[in-house]
Amino acid sequence: MRAVVIRRFGGAGVFGVESVPEPAVAAGESLVDVAVAGVNFADLSHRTGVPARPLPAVLGAEIAGVRRSDGRRVAALLREGGGYAEVAAVRDAHAVVIPDGIDDLQAAALLEQGGTAYAALTAAGRIRPGESVVVTAAAGGVGHLAVQVAKALGAGPVVGIASTGPKRAFVASLGADVTFDPASPGLAEEVREATHGGADLVIDTVGGPLMRAALRFLRPFGRVVSVGSRYPGPDQLSIDDDLGVPSVGVFGFWMRHVIEDRALYEKVTGEVFGMALRGEIVAAVDRVVTMHEIGAAHEAMAARETTGKVLVDVRRTWAGQ
Repeated sequence: MRAVVIRRFGGAGVFGVESVPEPAVAAGESLVDVAVAGVNFADLSHRTGVPARPLPAVLGAEIAGVRRSDGRRVAALLREGGGYAEVAAVRDAHAVVIPDGIDDLQAAALLEQGGTAYAALTAAGRIRPGESVVVTAAAGGVGHLAVQVAKALGAGPVVGIASTGPKRAFVASLGADVTFDPASPGLAEEVREATHGGADLVIDTVGGPLMRAALRFLRPFGRVVSVGSRYPGPDQLSIDDDLGVPSVGVFGFWMRHVIEDRALYEKVTGEVFGMALRGEIVAAVDRVVTMHEIGAAHEAMAARETTGKVLVDVRRTWAGQ
């Protein structure tokens, strides 16, 4: 089979398309003929060796394709990578059947980032209808779906924070009631005014100074769900000053805890696919690249040039094939 392999850690030029043996499967695993793989920011870190994986390595944590054992279309998450390839070994517990009416591109784009958006809002954020929601990096893979899911769940107003005018226009087109620039010096005041006194819930994938701003524009008893973001240093989060005085909370979220709970995983993916089938959410696909274009896709994502989801059609090596 063909796969995109890295034999050393480094920049976007480390990828090479090679012919390699198909992966072996262990008990509880199945081979999947991959149609589409997703590109995530975690892949950029893994490419540089953070955290280090045994080399040579095939990256890619989410796929859509056909399971050989039963011929069914499935979407799956791969904890150890392997998605940038024509065939992947998939844990059966981490695969879900793709409903009719959802194509491979949407399935791959919705699985992890749609699931993250839904679970962050519901399982972690405990969202209730009518609550105000703020989404940072709202034009990104998780963010643009979080905006749509929040609206579908009855939240309002929904505020999207995005870094450029075109991205803010895109977020508004998804249904956000208002959008703001994260660089605005009056961001906290603007959000408090737009949410009529402060946000109930913030979904944050950025961290840094934006996390501190989020703590300032929460209303009392509001909460931030931190999805892979980092709190600003060198100062530390003060339970008394940052959380106690304003009566707000921060909740961490890691999608792995959803994946490892089969019942929760099925519920989350079922709800996400159901919303897609009803037309309530759509994954925006920024680009679909070939195997040889994965390095360029990594560079575009690192430069924050993408909007929505980046996917790889592993059936094509070069553009035009």
